[in-house]
Amino acid sequence: MIKAVLFDLDGTLLNRDESVRRFVEDQYERLCTSFHLVRKEEYVKRFLELDNRGYVWKDNVYKQLTMEMGITKITWQELYEDYITEFYRYCVPFPHLKMVLEELRRNNLLLGIVTNGRGHFQMANIKALEIEEYFQTIVISEWEGIKKPHPKIFKRAMEKLNVSPSQCVFVGDHPRNDIEASQKIGMKTIWKKDCATYNVNTDNTIDDLAEIPFIISKFK
Repeated sequence: MIKAVLFDLDGTLLNRDESVRRFVEDQYERLCTSFHLVRKEEYVKRFLELDNRGYVWKDNVYKQLTMEMGITKITWQELYEDYITEFYRYCVPFPHLKMVLEELRRNNLLLGIVTNGRGHFQMANIKALEIEEYFQTIVISEWEGIKKPHPKIFKRAMEKLNVSPSQCVFVGDHPRNDIEASQKIGMKTIWKKDCATYNVNTDNTIDDLAEIPFIISKFK
């Protein structure tokens, strides 16, 4: 009997790729007088390459970016601080996000988020998506002192919901950090496909969040 659904955040609920692109384009527009002869297209393209879909810390991204492009009128620290404080304004949800959360709540399922990242930053993004109220627990790696794929971070979320792995479904986009890790501790899994090509061993695969309620109903 499934009692709870746990979600990853970036790439699963938050359309991170689109959100980051919007932020970086606007950051250039706001601060371009500090970038000398750097073109917008060049700035955005290189940022996204260095960012590696969120798997490189932004302080390292900005250090490399300013060095490569000869940006001296503004420091990497100032650019990084701008990212930390302003990114939430550009958060884009995947389609049908609130509709799905509403339906899961109507079905009396407990909901949680398990995400890697920095605490206040991730909470600001969750609040920007206006979804905080749907979740009984939100577990963020910085605040827990441990991150996915370590099993303890999943177990902490389940402890807070008072459920066992066999009573949980995990929804995520990363083959190892989300799907493989949650399967290893006995959870059902739903892989939300992204633009990359992976061979993923999962219970179910979706393209759209709207598919989730029906899939969960089959688990019961």
